[in-house]
Amino acid sequence: MIFIRKVNTECTTLTSHLVSNVVILGAVLDASLYQYILVKSEGPKLVPFFKATCVYFVLWLPTSSPSWFSALIKCLPIFCLWVFLLAHGIGFLGAHSSARKILAGLIFSALGDAFLIWQEQGYFSHGLFMFAITHILYSSAFGMKPINLPAGLVIAAASGLSYTLLYPYLSGPFTYLVAVYIALIGFMGWRAIAGVQLANDLWTWTKLSACLGAVLFMVSDLTIAVNKFCFPVPHSRAIIMATYYAAQMLIALSAVECQDAEASRKRV
Repeated sequence: MIFIRKVNTECTTLTSHLVSNVVILGAVLDASLYQYILVKSEGPKLVPFFKATCVYFVLWLPTSSPSWFSALIKCLPIFCLWVFLLAHGIGFLGAHSSARKILAGLIFSALGDAFLIWQEQGYFSHGLFMFAITHILYSSAFGMKPINLPAGLVIAAASGLSYTLLYPYLSGPFTYLVAVYIALIGFMGWRAIAGVQLANDLWTWTKLSACLGAVLFMVSDLTIAVNKFCFPVPHSRAIIMATYYAAQMLIALSAVECQDAEASRKRV
C-alpha cells in the first residue's frame, strides 16, 4: 500500500513537471512565432527605404558639387523611415513616447544630412549639432533600465580611445565639440546595448536591432571623423553611408515593439 502511494506521488510530481515544461515550451514557441510574424509584417513597409537607398548608391552624386538635389537624394532614405513609423498610425506614436523620440531623432538626422552636404562650405559643425540632438533623443528612447554597468564601461573605454586617436588632429572649437559628440554617441550606444540581456534571455529582436543600429552608427561616425581629421580612409563614403543607413533602419525598427519595452521598464 505504501509502495502504491509512493508511485502515485511520483507520477503526480512527474506529470506536474511535464505540464510545466509543456507550458514553458508553448510560451517560447508563441514568442518565437510572434517575433517571426512581426518581422515578416514590417518588411513590406521598409521597401521604399531600400529603394531610396539603392537610388542614392546608383546615382552616387559627387560631393564636390553640393546641391539641393543631392541633399534630397541623401535624405530620401531617412524620409522613408519617417513614413515607416508614421505608417503604424498617429495613435501608435501618440501612445508611445519611445517611437516619438525615434521619429524626432530621424527628423534631426535628415537636417544633419542636409548640413553635411555643405560641410566644406562651413556647415560641418551645424550637422554635428543636429546629430548630437539625434543621439540625445535616441538615448532617451532607449531608456535608463537596465543600467548594465559593464557595457557602459566598455563603451566609455572605446570612446576614450577614439578621442585619444583623434585629439592630435583636432584644433580650435573641434577639440571640445568632438569630445562632447563622442560622449553623446557613446552614451546612446551604451543605452542601446544595455537593453540586450542575452544571459537572462530578456531580449527581443527589436532590442537587438537597436543594439546593432547603435554600433553601426558609431562605426559610421568614427569613419567620418578619421577621414575628416586624421587621414583619408579608402572607400570612406561607401563605408560611412552603408553603415549609416543600416543603423538608422535598425533603430527605426526598434520602435516597433516600444510598447512592450516601456511596459517591461515599468515592471523593473
